[in-house]
Amino acid sequence: MVSELSALQQIITAMTGLDGLPAVIVECVVTTMYTSLGGFRVSFITDNIQGAMVVGLIILAVITVGAETKLDRSLVDSSGLLDASLLGWQLIYIFPVAILTNDFFISGFWMRTFASKTDKDLMIGTTIATVVVTIILTLVGTTGLLAAWTGVWPGNPPQDGSIAFFLLLGQLPSWVVGIILVMTVSLSTAAFDSLQSAMVSNGSNDIFRNKLSLWWIRAAVVLVIIPVIVVALKSPSILQIYLISDLVSAAVVPCLVIGLSNKCWWWRGFEVVVGGLGGLLSVFIFGCIYLGNAKDGAELLLLENGLYGDDWSAFGAFVAAPFGGLLFGFMALGLRLFFQYTHARIKGHKFDALDRPAFVDPSIYTAVPITDDDRVHVVDEEAPNKVDEGGRF
Repeated sequence: MVSELSALQQIITAMTGLDGLPAVIVECVVTTMYTSLGGFRVSFITDNIQGAMVVGLIILAVITVGAETKLDRSLVDSSGLLDASLLGWQLIYIFPVAILTNDFFISGFWMRTFASKTDKDLMIGTTIATVVVTIILTLVGTTGLLAAWTGVWPGNPPQDGSIAFFLLLGQLPSWVVGIILVMTVSLSTAAFDSLQSAMVSNGSNDIFRNKLSLWWIRAAVVLVIIPVIVVALKSPSILQIYLISDLVSAAVVPCLVIGLSNKCWWWRGFEVVVGGLGGLLSVFIFGCIYLGNAKDGAELLLLENGLYGDDWSAFGAFVAAPFGGLLFGFMALGLRLFFQYTHARIKGHKFDALDRPAFVDPSIYTAVPITDDDRVHVVDEEAPNKVDEGGRF
């Protein structure tokens, strides 16, 4: 939410020279009103609008940039953007790890996953989306090169590279800029309402277990938006916002996904928590050793220097986070098992920490009866509570 509002504010300021705060406030008010009235179903509708706006924006950008943009060929070689670089090779690892792990925490993805009628529909939808997004990202990504080769970026005063696309579009005729601004606000609104709906869903279902009125949850979300606006306006870089969340997710998600496997029934929430915190601690330790002092090690947790450095600090952070998290997670597992084994021996109890737990019908939590060919079945008619190797009755 912070990055979405920060991006909108920076884009409006860069393209028009106006203060982006009023647009940010209006967006928050409007999205709050219609998501409160229509819920997540409205978010699906705006997502369709968002998709149409993206296609329209890309078509308009391709035509107008191709017709109006004049490259300065002397800047092509001097920019060095076509040369191999240390950062380029590092990003081959950093981006997949950052994006993949961060997507686990995007509630909108999960809500759309569970909203799919069948796994086949989900697979078809994600395949189509992958192809479309790849094409769009390729087109949008090349505008960064064009912005540098036309002299628009970094500009005077220097602008953040994350808005190079809009800096390039800002040089187009005024009528094009006007249309692009409308599309940009529509895109930002469609993305922001999904985040609001996801927060309401998480708060209602995961935190309060549907025991608190939705209107109280929505009111709490409104209160959360106020500091979000403040942080968005103060945020120096959109990329840094994403990088901080990416680093946290890179530390937590590897330990989290272990618990999603039926074969790892011995993995507990304790290991996930310790592993996540241990991953962040590993980044700090790496920063202290590599950069030589605790201050720079702490700043590495916030990626103060971003990605665009000539050293291995950012790369090392994204290596230390997942692998350090797994290391601390398995250390926590060993410590917990040792404690439970010792406790069982002292008390004379059976050590059952590694025993496969009994299968629990998901309908207890979801109110939807299990339908996977009656997975809850009896192994032995005379011993109906016996559990088979799959962990089922």
